[in-house]
Amino acid sequence: MRHVLAMLACAALCATAAAAMPTPAQVQAAYRTSDAQLLDRHGVPIDSVRIDMRVRRLAWTPLADISPALGAAVLQAEDARFMEHGGIDLRAAGQAAWDNLFHNLLGERPRGASTITMQLAGLLDAQLRSSRNGRSWQQKWDQALAAREIEAGWSKQHILEAYLNLAPFRGELQGVQAAARILFRKLPSGLDQAESVILAALLRAPGAAPQAVARRACALERELHASTSCAAIEWQAEVALGRSAVLPVDAGARQAARKLLGEGGLAGRSTLDAGLQRFALDALRRHLRALAGRNAGDGALVVIDNASGELLAYVGNQGNSEVDGVLALRQAGSTLKPFLYELALERRLLTAASLLDDSPLDVAAGAGMYVPQNYDRQFKGYASVRTSLASSLNIPAVRTLMNTGLERFHARLQALGLNSLTEDAQFYGPSLALGSADVSLLELANAYRTLANGGMHGSVSLRPRVPETGRRLLDAGASFIVGDILADRGARSPTFGLRSELATAYWSAVKTGTSKDMRDNWCLGYSDRYTVGVWVGNFDGQPMWDVSGVSGAAPVWRDVMDYLHRDRPGRQAAPPRGLVRREVRFLPAHEAPRSEWFLAGTETDLVEAVAPARRAPQILYPADGSIIAIDPDIPEQVERIVLRAQAGQGLAWRLDGTQLAPADVPAAWRPLAGEHRLELVDTAGKVIARSRFEVRGERPANGSTVN
Repeated sequence: MRHVLAMLACAALCATAAAAMPTPAQVQAAYRTSDAQLLDRHGVPIDSVRIDMRVRRLAWTPLADISPALGAAVLQAEDARFMEHGGIDLRAAGQAAWDNLFHNLLGERPRGASTITMQLAGLLDAQLRSSRNGRSWQQKWDQALAAREIEAGWSKQHILEAYLNLAPFRGELQGVQAAARILFRKLPSGLDQAESVILAALLRAPGAAPQAVARRACALERELHASTSCAAIEWQAEVALGRSAVLPVDAGARQAARKLLGEGGLAGRSTLDAGLQRFALDALRRHLRALAGRNAGDGALVVIDNASGELLAYVGNQGNSEVDGVLALRQAGSTLKPFLYELALERRLLTAASLLDDSPLDVAAGAGMYVPQNYDRQFKGYASVRTSLASSLNIPAVRTLMNTGLERFHARLQALGLNSLTEDAQFYGPSLALGSADVSLLELANAYRTLANGGMHGSVSLRPRVPETGRRLLDAGASFIVGDILADRGARSPTFGLRSELATAYWSAVKTGTSKDMRDNWCLGYSDRYTVGVWVGNFDGQPMWDVSGVSGAAPVWRDVMDYLHRDRPGRQAAPPRGLVRREVRFLPAHEAPRSEWFLAGTETDLVEAVAPARRAPQILYPADGSIIAIDPDIPEQVERIVLRAQAGQGLAWRLDGTQLAPADVPAAWRPLAGEHRLELVDTAGKVIARSRFEVRGERPANGSTVN
């Protein structure tokens, strides 16, 4: 009779509350899900990330969105007189005490008499929760008082709603949303009769074996006079309780969610667009399925709004990996060439019509020779800058790097935000022109956005922010010319043909890239409004089989660009001031006459290929203004810098006033720290060409050695 006496005492003294109970609004405001939710720019949910590993709670579910079958089953199982009592059911307490007298005599587990309101009080106040040894008399007293207080300030609907959202159902699953979604793969509103009695049976013993839960659920079904067979309930209980407690979700923006979301229960608004994010992920998955036979299993994609720098799509992988391909470092391939040619145009070393020599070339590099090859292993002879860049010819790019300066190009890439170039310029050597450095897709795409914005550079963001003011990094005219070249399907036709995934029906500038051994495949391009970057490859570094830029990443790039421009086609920006357009012809006719863009002061009507014997003497390397770093890993006795000259016949090298070897062949010089003055001089000592450069390192400048 102890339970009866305790309940009567609580009923008599219910006027004094043990602790103030919160209101329904306060309970819901304090509720935190175990997952943080990522929202798009319009507030549409995109993805979520598990934050709280101790318990699994999903979104709060209003009572109106919970199946009535579950409500009826829970009331029958836990509190049949819920709608009649005021928090304490004395009749049920008396019955429980009477029943427990016989349970004790038989050695069986006693039956409790806690109402749903009393159970809710225990869920709201940790001091009222039952321990392994049950509740103390003081806890039972306080629980009864708290239940009376809840009933005085809450409606029955609020009490039942809070109970169903806070009650533990199975293991880590707390609340009806988590229980329904994980055990039955459906929303609480869709629970049927059998599923409802199974969940109600779990409330009394969340850790019971499936067979015990099924027996309890079958008894409930009979009490409710429902029609579901016990065999069906047993089968569903076995299946549901045997499932892995993993929520089946489509990782729409998992890597972006992990970057943005911190504390559980918070909803983080991003700059992403849910519709675009879904389309981009589907496009990547669809194309990777098509490339499965070519050993291409992974990919990543970003879309940037040119004006704001906001990321509109962020696809770190196709949803089957933990790797974030947007931030992973991969070899850049030919995607760095536009920045090399922009630098050469900006410094007025070349024009878009300048002819470059596409013939075999070997360049001294470290202890050996670097021999670049074109993608198709063929040579074009002479090709203009426009053709060389658009058709992605390798040897003209290496020659341009030698003319522009390795250190200058290296510094320009770092200024563009390619922070992964942590080594000095000499570490990469002439192969930097062909993308030997490792870069991330995000950094590379933002560098292309700088070209799209006419040379104005800024940062990117996943969070809404105050509009950022960009800074001038690239020359506006040179950036325009590079964009015009990358949009020229005729100029790219020698390599890619006139019809390919790169040839959009609207204005767009685009460049592909493929790294050594086909391990990385890139396609980056922009319109007036958007920059899109795509990478395809394998996260484990395995090479793909016969996959080029056009067949690998380009189809995904094209699908996303078409989606972005479905309402308005891309348009070329107006040419900036300081540009002129001229009709130009070539002698000999290496290329057909055409209209070409020039920086004012560099324009010409005729581009003539000068025979080597007629070229003016010039120092090719080290170029004027170069900064060369001594490599501490190369022994001092063997480290050399190769001095190279154009038209050096009859001339000699003079370094810091000391005449060295003849300049008609390359000369190897042991680098010494300090600033140096290199000259080409004739037999009378007259200076024909000069270059000032600096060597940085620990070795002191104590003499010159050429061999």
